[in-house]
Amino acid sequence: MNWTGKRIWTSITGTGLILLLVCGLVGCGESTEDSPEETLEELPPPNILWITSEDNSPILGAYGDDYADTPHLDRLAERGTVYENAYATTPVCAPSRFTLITGTYANRMGTENMRSRFPIPEQIRFFPHYLQEAGYHTTNNRKKDYNTVDQPGAWDESSGEAHYRDREEGQPFFHVRNITISHESSLHDPIDTLIHDPGHAPVPPYHPQTEAVKKDWAHYYDEVTRMDRQVGEILEELEASGEAENTIIFYYGDHGGAVPGSKRFMNQRGLQVPLMVYVPPKYRHLAPEDPRTDRLVSFVDFPATVLSLAGIEPPEFMDGRPFLGEYEAVPREYVHTYRGRMDERYDLVRAVHDKEFLYVRNYMPQRIYGQHLWYLWKAPSMQSWHTEYQAGTLDEIQRRFFEPKPAEELYKLSDDPYTVHNLADDPEYQEELRRLREANREWIRGQRDVGFIPEGIIDPLRGERPLVEAVREDEVPLGEIIRTAEMASRGVDDHIGELADRLDHEDPSVRYWAAMGLAIGHEHASAYEQQLLERTDDPSGVVRVAVAEALYALGRREEAFGMLGESLEHPDDHVKLRAINFLETVRSDPFPGELTERLRALAEQYEGSDGTGNYVHRAASRLVAE
Repeated sequence: MNWTGKRIWTSITGTGLILLLVCGLVGCGESTEDSPEETLEELPPPNILWITSEDNSPILGAYGDDYADTPHLDRLAERGTVYENAYATTPVCAPSRFTLITGTYANRMGTENMRSRFPIPEQIRFFPHYLQEAGYHTTNNRKKDYNTVDQPGAWDESSGEAHYRDREEGQPFFHVRNITISHESSLHDPIDTLIHDPGHAPVPPYHPQTEAVKKDWAHYYDEVTRMDRQVGEILEELEASGEAENTIIFYYGDHGGAVPGSKRFMNQRGLQVPLMVYVPPKYRHLAPEDPRTDRLVSFVDFPATVLSLAGIEPPEFMDGRPFLGEYEAVPREYVHTYRGRMDERYDLVRAVHDKEFLYVRNYMPQRIYGQHLWYLWKAPSMQSWHTEYQAGTLDEIQRRFFEPKPAEELYKLSDDPYTVHNLADDPEYQEELRRLREANREWIRGQRDVGFIPEGIIDPLRGERPLVEAVREDEVPLGEIIRTAEMASRGVDDHIGELADRLDHEDPSVRYWAAMGLAIGHEHASAYEQQLLERTDDPSGVVRVAVAEALYALGRREEAFGMLGESLEHPDDHVKLRAINFLETVRSDPFPGELTERLRALAEQYEGSDGTGNYVHRAASRLVAE
């Protein structure tokens, strides 16, 4: 079958757009009012190539970085469009890739926590399915990591050998090429930098100027240069195939950068990604007008945009808005982002970007930014940063990473690209704070954000169902759960009495957040100690861990350690892991011998296992290490 010209682009409307296309193909002279209506010539659907690099903030020459050496991407940027406000939906790979393959928000679908792999509703199809139905050959080379149950039929081939050359003659293709060389693991084995001078490394203000930090930054830029060379090879291969004039090219990073303090963290370095799109001349009618744009785009928009470029109307379940193509939507006002559990450490954060500000809402402010993560601490720069903190040599900005968070953060991006100066308490910015706070509040409610249901409560609730369906079918009081979390994270006296009342709520997630609120606002909670003691036998293991945390904060050390020791023997790994997470925060307080023995048993029992059990092993090993 010959696929050339299968689709006729007659659905494109607008006189200006028609004239632009026709003039591009055949040339135009003077027009007259009596001229007959122009007819678009047949135009085959474009090929679409995604080039994705791992763990990259926009540290490229095309983004004004003078330390970067990225000639191939810089040339691609000169030929295409550079997006200055492109953002991942979360600052880590698997939940981001879930959104990139479905066009839905992971916190709406219950897939925001790292390596959760919960199922999703049957009607949520990976978007390459729609391209296949329109005649496209779809290939992925090679990473998936979608954080949910796979749909392998979405790809004609997904492997290290998958390639568009294997399609039928003339068949349009959608091809993904994943480049892994810039992944954070490249920092784990120190090397002598060959390309960039560590002495001139652009160390951000939140990092100390140690030799290890400088070398890791130089090393990372080296890997970005090597990544750029691989991009050049991919583009050269496309040119040699004869398909460059038929192919729309996306280049983007899968979330923010690899050097500690960016990936996994809800700041500009963790969330902002490079994005450039090249549209060949014959499809120029599908391209934006300007070579650079400040339009806000989110990963959730990418699948809908690819479908739009292929002339396919995005399905209704998609949360994203096309920013190019036949179904281009009006530009978005805000980009919404989120964070749940990252590997073995729990946190819950939501954020809102507009073009000028970043607003961050921390729902677990008692947890420091820099919770110890086995994988993160493999980087020499992370070890050095932590050592300097323990030595007391860091300045106020640098040590903040290891200290409790405020409930709210606000950053003015034009003045503060590293997002280190929190304006949430600045009287001059209260209007912006209220506006973005409300935007976040409306969004999490409108999305029915199931991320507020703790892991450890999720599995008993959902059974074999997708979480989003279980919440709807069981009429889970999600609005009340979110409201409780909002009150809890404030840690103020105004809400303590209401939180104490909610300790008896029928829903375990409400009880969890109520107990967390008494832990966070423990300075105001002494009058409710008895109510906490009455919840020590709560039927939910996750709630019992939160009650233990609150009791510890109120000085009931013996009761708290006793409950936590019991939690370490709970059959649900998330209950164990939550107990260990709290114990990490009080590790300077000598544990009872029985508690230490249980931790040691977990460190040995789970060694070498996969999934959450491996996280239990990592976190327990940390606590019993000499």
